[in-house]
Amino acid sequence: MSPISTTLRRTGTALALATAGVLAASGAAFAHVTVHPESYAKGATDGLLSFRVPNEEDTASTTKVQIFLPTDHPLLGVLVTPQAGWTAKATTVKLKKPVKTDDGTITDTVSEITWTGSRIRHGEFQDFQVAFGQLPDDVDQLTFKTLQTYSDGKVVRWIEQPQKGEEEPESPAPVLALTAKGSGEEPGSSATGASGSDSDSSSSSSSNSSSNSGSAEAKSTASADSSDSTARALGTAGLIVGVLGLIAAAFAVVRVRSTRS
Repeated sequence: MSPISTTLRRTGTALALATAGVLAASGAAFAHVTVHPESYAKGATDGLLSFRVPNEEDTASTTKVQIFLPTDHPLLGVLVTPQAGWTAKATTVKLKKPVKTDDGTITDTVSEITWTGSRIRHGEFQDFQVAFGQLPDDVDQLTFKTLQTYSDGKVVRWIEQPQKGEEEPESPAPVLALTAKGSGEEPGSSATGASGSDSDSSSSSSSNSSSNSGSAEAKSTASADSSDSTARALGTAGLIVGVLGLIAAAFAVVRVRSTRS
C-alpha cells in the first residue's frame, strides 16, 4: 500500500472516531431531564409544569420516573395530569411550617411523584405534567431532583444543582427560576384584583385573566422550545463545520506530500 493511501486511511479513521465521539458527547448533553417552562413569577397561581424525560440508553427503556418536590418552599395544591399507560403515585408529608392562604392553613404538601407502568424507549421522550395551585414567593428558584430507572436496573440520578459561573454538572436536576412579581414575562403569573360590586363584571375579568394567563404560558413554552431547538441546531452545525475543517486540513497535508513525492 502506498504512503498516500496509508495516510488517507489513517486520517479517515481518526476523523470518523473524532466525529462519532463529538456527536455522542453533544447528544448526551442534550438528553437531560428538564422542566418547562423554565421560569414562573413568584407566587404564581393555577399553573402547569411539564417535566421532559428523554431515554438515553440504546438497549434499555425507562420504566420509572421519580420527581422530588421541594418541601422547604412547597408547591401548594399539586395535582398530576393522567398519562396514558402510566400510573402516578403522589407522596405527601407534613410541613414543618404550615402555610397560611386565603382558603385556610396548609399543613401538608406533595413531596414526591412516581410514575410507573409504561416505558420510554430509545430515541423517545415523555412529558410528565404537574399542575399547582400556588408557587412560593420567598425563593428565587426551585430544584426538582429526579431519579430515572431503566429496564436493566440502571438508575440515573438527576440531582446535581448547577452553580452560577460554573459549568453545567454531568447530571443536573431540573431547575425552575422564579422571577419578580408583576414582570409580565412569566406564564401563569397572576395578581389578585380588587373585588367589585358588580359580580358579572368580576366574573368576566377573571375569565379574561385566565385566558391571558393561558396564552402567556403557551407563548413562553413555545419560545423556550424554540430557543432550545435553535441552540441545539447551532451547536450541531458548529461541530459539523469543525469536522469538515479537519477533513480539509488532512487532505491538504496529503496533497502536499503527494506533490513532493
